[in-house]
Amino acid sequence: MAQGIKRLGMPIAAFLAAALIGLIAISWMIDQNAVRLSVERQIRAATGLDLMVNGDVRVSVFPGSSITLRQVGLKGAGSRGSGIADEPLTVDELTANLRLLPLLMRRYEIADVTLQNPRINVKRTADGRSNWAGIIETLARTVKPGVDSPVSFSEIRIKDGVLAYQNDARDIAETVNGIDLSLAWPSISRSFAATGQFNWRGELVDGSLSINDFIAALSGDRSGIKVRVASAPLKFAFDGAIANRTSLLMEGTLSADSPSLRNAMRWAGRAPPGTGGLGRFSLKARTNVVGESIALTNVNLELDGNTAEGVITYSNNDRQTVQATLAAEALDFSPYIETIRLLASGARDWNRQLFDLRGLSATDLDMRLSAAKVTIGTSKLGRTALGANLRNGTLALSIGEAQIYGGILKGSFGITRTDPDADVKAQFQFTDVDLASCVQELFGVNKLTGRGNLNFALEAKGASPFALAQSLDGTATLTGHDGAISGLNVEQLLKRLERRPLSGAGNFRSGSTPFDTLNVAIRFNDGVATAEDARIEGPTIRVLLTGTASVPSREYDLKGVASLVAASDVPPAFQLPFVVQGPWDDPLVFPDSDSLIRRSPASAPLLDSLKDRKTRDAVKSVIDRFTGGKKAPAEPVAQPQAAAPSQTSAPAVVLPTPVLPAPIAPAAEAPAPAQSTDTPVNSAPPAAPESSSDKAD
Repeated sequence: MAQGIKRLGMPIAAFLAAALIGLIAISWMIDQNAVRLSVERQIRAATGLDLMVNGDVRVSVFPGSSITLRQVGLKGAGSRGSGIADEPLTVDELTANLRLLPLLMRRYEIADVTLQNPRINVKRTADGRSNWAGIIETLARTVKPGVDSPVSFSEIRIKDGVLAYQNDARDIAETVNGIDLSLAWPSISRSFAATGQFNWRGELVDGSLSINDFIAALSGDRSGIKVRVASAPLKFAFDGAIANRTSLLMEGTLSADSPSLRNAMRWAGRAPPGTGGLGRFSLKARTNVVGESIALTNVNLELDGNTAEGVITYSNNDRQTVQATLAAEALDFSPYIETIRLLASGARDWNRQLFDLRGLSATDLDMRLSAAKVTIGTSKLGRTALGANLRNGTLALSIGEAQIYGGILKGSFGITRTDPDADVKAQFQFTDVDLASCVQELFGVNKLTGRGNLNFALEAKGASPFALAQSLDGTATLTGHDGAISGLNVEQLLKRLERRPLSGAGNFRSGSTPFDTLNVAIRFNDGVATAEDARIEGPTIRVLLTGTASVPSREYDLKGVASLVAASDVPPAFQLPFVVQGPWDDPLVFPDSDSLIRRSPASAPLLDSLKDRKTRDAVKSVIDRFTGGKKAPAEPVAQPQAAAPSQTSAPAVVLPTPVLPAPIAPAAEAPAPAQSTDTPVNSAPPAAPESSSDKAD
């Protein structure tokens, strides 16, 4: 057995040695120039392109048969109808692998081609001409797949290639590097395929391209096409047909998916608007492309958990323009407004951070959106119809009709970028809404209930929310009915003060004040709100307010009058002026103390008596005597004298007293100095008689 194997191995070894010696001999006998000419002829026959070799040529037979051409370009590329001098294609090394058996018979047939470090320059001038137009026309005339093809190689590999694209008309300059592709050249069938990967803007992209009829596609005729692109920021796929006679035509199914649309837009060179939202994104639609316009129908769009259906069109003629009509069951806009902070972290001061409005000038937008439910922060809207228009740096939002706070909302909001400021205009009408939820969510006031209407038309200009508050102009009206103001019982307070004006207000910041009607009309001017008409009318009370409120400092400075009324056609039974001051969220209410003193039965006679000069002098004398002041000299004229206190009398009087005793007749002798209640006295002057008419109330 061993001898048989040995006998068989000897001929095999001899054959291999002879083949090796033959290959070495063939490599010595190969004419490198003939191989180069044969390879150039086959490439010219397959593509119609003439190679220009500026470097050396190297032929290898062992271990693999190949020919390598260095510094390769295309002859006449600079004059192929475009007038652009830059070379469309340059290759550091072009390696053509040769089939072994034909090589033994001195025939040089290419098995496949490898382009090492190719550089592809694609340029379009402002008039639309391309430096590749002539090359594509030549390929379309030359490529003849099938049995009649003059060449048999079917694969071209690209290693570490670079694609530079420049479009002067669109001011676009892009570079794709690290290209590693395998091209299935249509030498046998009419199809063309390319698979591989490349680097674009710092991301590795896996891609594939398949064209059913490569010759038809080169000629501009209709051909099936499939495109797949996968990267970390975005996945994209298209399956349909393509044609390019006078302009690009495509139709088919488009799908796209991204974990973050914001990152995908940045990767694509588009600045995303705002800083919130634009996260998870997916799109599937029927697509029609005509030139620079894209129409998407049967759209199924998902963004940040919101799902909508409709149509979208995109055009890039003079400006990028997006038009869309979408419908959804439920939409949540909270992610897009979470970063819009009107108030600072303290919740009492306006935010002074500058606006970023760069996204308003990138793309024109015209959108119509309808939804059965809409969520905006803490606000819940029912069936809603919205419109958004963005053009030339101006964003206009319109609400055709929205169900909110149990009523209806209509209005518009506009913001215009005027560097460095934002010009803002808002006009809204809330009809028959629940005032408790409306006022709480819009203004942070939680002390009002009832139903009513709220209308405002405001405009402001500034670079921050604080600047907008300083320049606020416009009007606002609020009408309400069948409600109440919590935290204050006006009726109870007025009745208590009517009975005892100086008894103290007590705990009046509790309870509520019901009203039949509420009317407030405010005018804004440079951040100051002036109450032109503010009235509250209830079953037994009426409240009128005047004054101002500062929008920048968020503080009240109001005065008002609260009245007790028995009927609308009779004068008020009691009126109380008051003052409202302090911050919006926790103001202070002060009754007018002077009015209360004047209404007191005990203090009113004192105030009236102090108007008389003699009474004022008497009061001054009494004060001097009780405080140890300078003793008044004895005069023959009448002087007021008070009874000296005895040991059993009450403690010293604390001024002011409700009513002073009437002046007494002058004594025969000067009055003795006042004695302390702690020191016994032997005698005291008799007290002056007190008439019933002079008694204190």
